[in-house]
Amino acid sequence: MKSTLPPESNVERSTFLEVLTAHFGDRPRQNELLAGHTTLRLGGPAEIWLAVESVNELVTAVTLARQYGVPVFMLGGGANLLIRDTGIRGLVIENRANNVEIPSSPFKAGEGGKVKIVAESGTVLPNLARRCARRGLSGLEWAVGVPGTIGGAVVNNAGAYGSDMAHSLSRAELLTLTGERLWQPVEWFEYGYRTSRLKSNQKSEVMGQGSENLGLRSSVPGRGEGWIVLRAELSLTPASVTEIKARMDEFNRRRKAGQPPGATIGSMFKNPPGDYAGRLIEAAGLKGYKIGQARISPLHANFFQNLGGATATEVLSLIETAQTAVESKFGVKLELEIEVVGGEEIGD
Repeated sequence: MKSTLPPESNVERSTFLEVLTAHFGDRPRQNELLAGHTTLRLGGPAEIWLAVESVNELVTAVTLARQYGVPVFMLGGGANLLIRDTGIRGLVIENRANNVEIPSSPFKAGEGGKVKIVAESGTVLPNLARRCARRGLSGLEWAVGVPGTIGGAVVNNAGAYGSDMAHSLSRAELLTLTGERLWQPVEWFEYGYRTSRLKSNQKSEVMGQGSENLGLRSSVPGRGEGWIVLRAELSLTPASVTEIKARMDEFNRRRKAGQPPGATIGSMFKNPPGDYAGRLIEAAGLKGYKIGQARISPLHANFFQNLGGATATEVLSLIETAQTAVESKFGVKLELEIEVVGGEEIGD
């Protein structure tokens, strides 16, 4: 497999890279391998990669890319994401904007009312959960073991242990395709199980070839496609620090007992109504099944592992194998919880 992406136009891309460098110095990189930026440790190169440290930098990078017609892909914590071996064209922005605003007033458990905090979209979710716990703010205990960032959680309605982002979010600030910054209330996101208005309207060209066969959805014009999460306002409840930490410790214990260690992608499939994806895959005889260096975990069949040196192609083959086996045996079509992106052909 080749390790570089040919630019669509050397002149156009070099001009854009010069402009990007003028704003961000030597931080933009060409042909940055994305395997080191995902939890599964897989992924081909980004044509151009840039890490941003603030919301203002994020807005600047996105605005410049749109001015030059360069497609943008937002990368947060790299969880729940499978990047094809051929990589991603355009600009990949790694979001490290992590400023958090928590009121300085002391909170007392049992007084009622809510406390609003604001977190930039690159804030790491478990870190925020622990920070809120130390301040005696309840509502994010479920997130202590959920990898990824606030921005990704808002888009995907991340959740665990009976709660999710839909229960924590008050509103979020978005960057529209026209460059407008606006706040939208939680109702606007039309949250469902591991989905939202933003997720269901991601652009299909970012996902790559063959995505429809894996159960991914393309964009619906006019409903928020291409919008980017900048900040999230969360509504939390004052509670006992001891009780909050006890719940988080219990969630961590359950996670370690039931989920495999090492390079994994998170839950591969959504649980179908009334059942569990992991149970169906196990019942289909695929627990521990391996293709190359990619394996369905023998501990939990809804977790796929990179044993070292796996390729995205091998993981995609495992996905299709599991979907085919479960549908054949149980008549259930498993829908991906992760996103599959990239996939354009590599040339010389």
